[in-house]
Amino acid sequence: MTGRLEKRILERCIRCEGEKSFWWQNTWWSRRVLSDLSARCEQVLKDAGLGEGSRLAVLLPNSPLFIALMIAVWKLGGVLVPLNLLAGKTAIGSNLKHADVAGAVLPQGMEQAAEDFASIGIPAVTAPLDGPLSGFKCRAVHGSDPDTAVIFYTSGTTGAPKGVPISHANLFENIDASMGHLTDLREDDIFLNALPNFHALGFNVSGLLPLVGGFPQVLLPSFMPAENALHAIHTAGVTVIVAVPTMVNLLLGTVARGATPPSTLRMIISGGDKLTAKIDARAEKMLGLGVLEGYGLTETSPVVSVNPNYASRKPGTAGTILPGYDVQIRSSDGKVLPPGKEGTLWLRGPSVFGGYFRDQHQTEERIRDGWFNTGDVVRMDDEGYLSILDRESDIIIVGGFNVYPAEVESVLQEVPGVRESAVVGVSHSVSGEIVKACVVKDPDSGIQARDIISFCRENLAHYKVPRLVEFVDELPRSNIGKVLRRELRSG
Repeated sequence: MTGRLEKRILERCIRCEGEKSFWWQNTWWSRRVLSDLSARCEQVLKDAGLGEGSRLAVLLPNSPLFIALMIAVWKLGGVLVPLNLLAGKTAIGSNLKHADVAGAVLPQGMEQAAEDFASIGIPAVTAPLDGPLSGFKCRAVHGSDPDTAVIFYTSGTTGAPKGVPISHANLFENIDASMGHLTDLREDDIFLNALPNFHALGFNVSGLLPLVGGFPQVLLPSFMPAENALHAIHTAGVTVIVAVPTMVNLLLGTVARGATPPSTLRMIISGGDKLTAKIDARAEKMLGLGVLEGYGLTETSPVVSVNPNYASRKPGTAGTILPGYDVQIRSSDGKVLPPGKEGTLWLRGPSVFGGYFRDQHQTEERIRDGWFNTGDVVRMDDEGYLSILDRESDIIIVGGFNVYPAEVESVLQEVPGVRESAVVGVSHSVSGEIVKACVVKDPDSGIQARDIISFCRENLAHYKVPRLVEFVDELPRSNIGKVLRRELRSG
């Protein structure tokens, strides 16, 4: 699929102007109202000097203004740079400078932050979340490739932020492939858009896919508190939730405390982190449906695989590969492995990005002869279902044997009294590394380290058994709920 995203979105707005576009603060907005707001934003940005290839930083939660700005920026041939307003002053400043943005938009009430941006040479304006956008002046910048739609900033496993440019063609391909692959989707579905828009999963699958595919969406600035999210799901009749496992767990916790389960919900799609069997089983019991687990990366726009429907889903796997990808599973020395073997996943195809923003070194590290190294260790069965074992960088090597943290964590989740867990490697003078388990206990649980180690000895090979157990109040997580193993290692 080629073309411009804003063209398809606006064509639908014109063709179906009275159709529901999104639900915001207990009110449905029509597609006509959305197109009018985007047109007003376009005029303000044009007057501000935003031109073709110019990059605009947007530090807004999910909101009507965010969607309108996205369309307006693309209409002018510009590039959207969604950033996390809560990432911290240093990280935001670094990303703004690296992206070389022409200007920035922040929520009303963040005037001090706008002044801070101006002090480092970035023109900034604040605005209400449902508009309008006030006038300001952009700075002149060197333009990007005009087909670039968005630049995401991601730290990956190293902690060093990097810009990931995704093109209109990348997003088009991923959206169309995802909609075709998810065979349980219906024309009357209503999506929940509560994942952060600065993350590729939230931006594309929760927000952009409904716009392009013609599905109404329920806009929430945040999933928290989960009680408010559940109220919105009930009130607006949400049928499809795209979530990370942490969100699913929070929703289940709300129901467990006595809230009424949503009656309209018929599909939960999970990505962003590995889904545990415990969460999936609780979802089936409490909501009447399990979770369609998927897998993706920012660099792949982002969906790579997903269980296509409830009839054929394989719990514990990330489903089957979307059409359009070429797939190789390679050994550490680069040999292509047959199905059933564990190795690193390499991909190529029209959803895969072309390289990191102004970072030739990183690009050459990850892209070889047109193939992208995901850095993820996987296994594919003979039916094409993908299992994500771990990141290459997270593998623990004990006496020459590979230990995948996810395998140990799946056993830890079965230990009575364990609420959450994460496993990392710790240096050891004899075996190179040993396994350390960081555990969050259930409230009032009297479980001790020896109980956990004893359980693991009964269920794991000896070299996979944690030698150290540390009880923690909570696990460090990224802004979408993924466990930050690097912080556990450094701690």
